[in-house]
Parts: sequence; C-alpha cells; structure tokens
Amino acid sequence: MPCSTPETSSRTASVRVGRARAELRRRGDAAVAGRRRSLAPACCRFAFAAVWVLGSSLPALAANAGPAPSVPAALAPFEVVADGIPNPLGGTAGDAARGRALIVARDAANCVLCHAVPDPGVRFSGNLGPSLDGVARRLSPPQMRLRVVDSLRLNPHTIMPSYYRVDGLDRVGAAYRGKPVLDAGQVEDIVTYLGTLR
Repeated sequence: MPCSTPETSSRTASVRVGRARAELRRRGDAAVAGRRRSLAPACCRFAFAAVWVLGSSLPALAANAGPAPSVPAALAPFEVVADGIPNPLGGTAGDAARGRALIVARDAANCVLCHAVPDPGVRFSGNLGPSLDGVARRLSPPQMRLRVVDSLRLNPHTIMPSYYRVDGLDRVGAAYRGKPVLDAGQVEDIVTYLGTLR
C-alpha cells in the first residue's frame, strides 16, 4: 500500500471531483448536479458537494434530497405584473419593526447571510447579494415584493431563495417541504421595512 502524502491526497481528491463531475454529466442528473432551482443557499450547495466528494454515497444523498411535493400549501394568491407584485399578499399591510427583526435575525429569512444591512445592530453580514442600503431608491415596493416572494422568476440562476413558493424546487429542507419559508404577513413586513431603506 503506497504512502499517502498531502500532495497525493490532493491529487486523489482532484481525481474524485473530476470523476464525480463526469458521472453527473454522463447521467444528466440535474437535481444532484445543482443546476435546478433550490431553496438552499450557495454555502449549503457547496457543503453538499464537499460531503459527496469526501466519500458519502450518492444514492443516500439523492434519497434524502428529493424534490419538494407538488401539492402547494395554501398560499395567498398574487398576480405578477411586469417585474413586480403590485398588491400586498393576502391584502395585509406590513409592519416595518417586524420586518427589520426578520431581516437581521439569523433564522427564517436570514437576509444578512448574503446582504449588507445598514443597521448598527448587525455586526457581520454577507456580500454575495447587493447591499440593502438604499434599496427603496432602486426598487419599488412591487419589485421588492416579487424578489422576496420568488426571485427565480427574475433570474433563474439566482442563489436567493424563493421565500413564498412551494412548487418546482429541488433539495428543499425537510422543515420547509410543502410550505413557504415565510408566510404572507412576514413577506409584507419585510417589504415594508425595505421601503424605509432610502
């Protein structure tokens, strides 16, 4: 048995990655290859790839990461007009204070993972997405609403999750299968808060 050095270990990992990519291309398995829509942020997709390359079996991961159920949960109806949703979801007005709490919290919405937020209470924030500072000058409330509800309608390659969508998504976490990440009221709270960021 040959001795393993850091150099040979690196080459072995590179070979495994190359073989994995070739196998995914050969099989055309888009759900596993990460070319389809997902609620998972990019960091989760990278972790998925790393776990697989480091030795987990592909069938086990694929079984645990199946598509979301096709039966949508009860979502408030909405109409997309041009690049926005003109009417509030469920006809409810949002609350800016609740919206701020959702944006800066590191749980359900987790906006600060990818977006810089102009808030002194947020010490660390991401830079994968655009800064939310001045978002109300760049986008109208209907445009912001569509981006929170289903950003995939505007950019099918975005890493931003669709927070108010339940169908047509792959690798949805078990806690979110068949239900949206945010409810209609939470979406409106976020849109209302974003409207204050001029």
